[in-house]
Amino acid sequence: MALDIQSSTSSVALALDARPVTHRIGLVALATDHTTETDFARILQGHDVGVYVNRIGFENPTTHESLLKTGPLLTDAAAEILPGEALDVLVYGCTAASVVLGNDRVAEHMNSAKPGTPCVTPSSAAFDAFEALGVKKVSVLTPYTQDVTDSLVTYFSQHGLDVVNAVCFGLSDDRDMARVSMDSIIEGGVAACDPDADALFISCTAVRAAPCVAQLEARLGKPVVTSNQAMVWRCMRHLGVTSNYPAGGMLFSK
Repeated sequence: MALDIQSSTSSVALALDARPVTHRIGLVALATDHTTETDFARILQGHDVGVYVNRIGFENPTTHESLLKTGPLLTDAAAEILPGEALDVLVYGCTAASVVLGNDRVAEHMNSAKPGTPCVTPSSAAFDAFEALGVKKVSVLTPYTQDVTDSLVTYFSQHGLDVVNAVCFGLSDDRDMARVSMDSIIEGGVAACDPDADALFISCTAVRAAPCVAQLEARLGKPVVTSNQAMVWRCMRHLGVTSNYPAGGMLFSK
């Protein structure tokens, strides 16, 4: 039965906030990514930070060629995150692509859509994390094939790091990388970390390494930096947001 009711305009004076949330992060993720959004949500829980995600196509296997193909997709992907509105930080959530493309090139692609916005990648965040922790020498664990791992080692070395050793799991499908068990990550990290290294770096945003940091640091007695942990930490520092997040390890004390 139809009701004889007419709507009316509220008599309350309407006020609009400048933003629905205080801080805005724009995240470009691979279409196949299972992990990055979960890690952002876990670490940023309780903070007034919105993470707005767009995904780009990615075809496995993970090779230099497939990673390079993501570069031209970044501009449109960034433009489609809150179109016409400013973001506080732009993030490209792929470690291997950031070293194959180079962080400067990633920033060029993304700033074509959002000029002047700070850009963060897992590798650029890792460099900042190493500096904050006073790390000069690193052991590296990756889920990748050896050739992609070698590219990461070369890129790190070109940026002033002493890579003591690098170990890989030999996977070429990033969906499998997301399924690597946490026990495998922890035991693999302990086995990979050379006594001469100042820290362990675990690469790949697909790998569920961020929740393993505290346990690994307890085993190793030295800092552990992972792609997603470093990436979220760097975004928080850009935003001026600090957090006592013990699960994030030594890095979150910096």
